[in-house]
Amino acid sequence: MTATQTTPVTWEISGDYFENCNCDVICPCVASPLGPLAAQPTQGACEAPLAFHVDSGSYGDVTLDGLNAVVVLRTPGPMGEGNGSVALYLDERADDGQREALTAIFSGQAGGPMGALAPLVSEILGVKSVPINFHMEKRHRSVEVPGIMQLAVSATPNINPDEETWLTNAHPLFPEKVAVAAGDSGSVYEDYGMRWDNSGKSGLYAPYTWTNA
Repeated sequence: MTATQTTPVTWEISGDYFENCNCDVICPCVASPLGPLAAQPTQGACEAPLAFHVDSGSYGDVTLDGLNAVVVLRTPGPMGEGNGSVALYLDERADDGQREALTAIFSGQAGGPMGALAPLVSEILGVKSVPINFHMEKRHRSVEVPGIMQLAVSATPNINPDEETWLTNAHPLFPEKVAVAAGDSGSVYEDYGMRWDNSGKSGLYAPYTWTNA
C-alpha cells in the first residue's frame, strides 16, 4: 500500500520588509569574508526582528493582500550555526485560512526562502495574532505591535542624500537588493522573557517577491 502524498500548495507574496538586528552597522551576515550567515555577530548573539507587509499575495485560493507579519529570530552565535529560536506575530485581521497560510510561509513549512532558513531553527517560541501597524515612507520603515515591539529603521546617509545605499547578492533571503539602514532611537522589542534595544544598530529593508513555484 502506497502512502498518500500531499501536493504542496502553490503560493506567492510580494511587498516590503525591513529588519533591525542587534549588530553594529553593517550586519556581518551580509558583509563578511566568511560568507553569508557565517560571521560572528558583533554582540555575540544574533537578535533580529524581520517585519513584512504583503502588498499582494495568495496561498492556493487564499488571498493575503494587505496583511502583515513579523518574524523574531535569535541565535546564540553565528546564524549559520543554527540552534535558533523564533517567535511569529501574525496580523490579527487574518481569518483562519489566512492565519494558517501566513504561519506556513513565515515558519518555512511551505518552502520558499524561509524554508531554507528553517533548518537553523530548533525552537518555535510561539505564534500570536496581534495588531501589527507597518509603515513605510521613502527611506524609513517602522512597525508597531502594542506592548511588544516598536521598531523603526532609516536609510544610512549616502553621498547623495536623496538616495539609498543598496547591496546586491548579499542577503540570503533578499538577494536582489537590500538598502543599508540603522535603527531609530527607541527601537525596542520585549516578549518571551527577552528585551532588545536595537536603537542605532544594523538595519536593512527591501521590496520582495517570494514564491514556492
